[in-house]
Amino acid sequence: MNHSAAERIALDAFTWLCAEQDLLPVFLNASGASVGDLRAALSSAEGPDQALLGAVLDFILMRDDTVIACCAAQNLPNDRLAQAQAVLAGHAGMHWT
Repeated sequence: MNHSAAERIALDAFTWLCAEQDLLPVFLNASGASVGDLRAALSSAEGPDQALLGAVLDFILMRDDTVIACCAAQNLPNDRLAQAQAVLAGHAGMHWT
């Protein structure tokens, strides 16, 4: 997966998270961000804030049920979010064995 594809998956995951009325406040509380912070990070002239996209993926990846729900909503295999997170974090080529 290339960086552009990973970013697109993260943006789609972020869109999904924003539509989840029960999860978005939890993410905001956990991250310390406000809705205004999210808007600013996404509307930057340099493109979406990579730290925000990584935080969104990290948050979703904390629970299997959120991974499954997010991937189902986007018609993605359940491992795709973790792959995107690895690419955005720069760990895509790492081998842990």
